[in-house]
Amino acid sequence: MTGFGDVTQRLAGNSYTVDEESHIEIDQDLARKTGTGKLLVKVCPAHVYSENEDGTISVIFAACMECGTCLAVASPGSLKWHYPNGGFGIAFREG
Repeated sequence: MTGFGDVTQRLAGNSYTVDEESHIEIDQDLARKTGTGKLLVKVCPAHVYSENEDGTISVIFAACMECGTCLAVASPGSLKWHYPNGGFGIAFREG
């Protein structure tokens, strides 16, 4: 069984080709109302989401591993997500 350090080292080998256009959009009002924002911050393994002092959620879409965890926890309508445009996004080196 591999330890967490091994996973971190493997993920470090991934490469990202960043698009200028975000593939993630949050409905801030709905996310705040439903608690989705706090869930996104908590569950995202890539730490794409962070909560600002005013309660809004910031998105660092370039770090997204496209795993879909956010889609599993987001309340309907609070998150719009699609795969990055062709040729952009993450390229896994080891899995």
